[in-house]
Amino acid sequence: MARSSRSPERVAEPEWLDELPPQDRRAVRSRGDLRRINALMGNARCIARHLSGRTIADLGAGDGCLMLSVARRLRRPGVELTLVDRSPVVAESTLRGFAELDWKVIAESEDALRFLERAPRFDAIVANLFLHHFDDQRLAQLLALSAARAPLFIACEPRRSRLALGASRLLGLIGCNDVTRHDALVSVRAGFSGSELCGLWPKAAGWRLSEGAAWPFSHLFVAQRDAAA
Repeated sequence: MARSSRSPERVAEPEWLDELPPQDRRAVRSRGDLRRINALMGNARCIARHLSGRTIADLGAGDGCLMLSVARRLRRPGVELTLVDRSPVVAESTLRGFAELDWKVIAESEDALRFLERAPRFDAIVANLFLHHFDDQRLAQLLALSAARAPLFIACEPRRSRLALGASRLLGLIGCNDVTRHDALVSVRAGFSGSELCGLWPKAAGWRLSEGAAWPFSHLFVAQRDAAA
């Protein structure tokens, strides 16, 4: 009997990094691991390719390093960036990096859903390795709020596939710690495949949606509202 090619159902579970105090040494080490993993996945490249606008919000921004990599690729001065995270850990060196590119940065210590409920409008909203933390009900709510706040939404998430799951089991070979190794498996199982994010985006006219695999292990979703809409 042939094996099914369908991905298993996504399961969102707690990740260890979210439960550790920001300054815990294992958390600090894991954030360093994530910077390397983002580089291997090419997420900054994927986001920069589609990102436009002068006012940008990054949901689940963490230490801000992913968006600094995006900013360095864009080389677009005068951007106002809002980094949103329940526990932002943005280093002074990261803020200096943004300043050197003439980016103005504000760090908001708040839950993303609560932030979006009262946030101003942005030109673009970005989420990197963040949406997979939510179950479908809360994710649909977050996407609806994002659609009301910006005409461009870009998300780079784990790809839920056998290849990504197998690769996540090998992270110890590049020195990733126990927190990162655990969370990588959880992330892939909670990741996305097919057109799952398109299915959760608000059903409204005037949006162009794109979703699919981004080599090697990422899943890219872009929603852009037509200018005439």
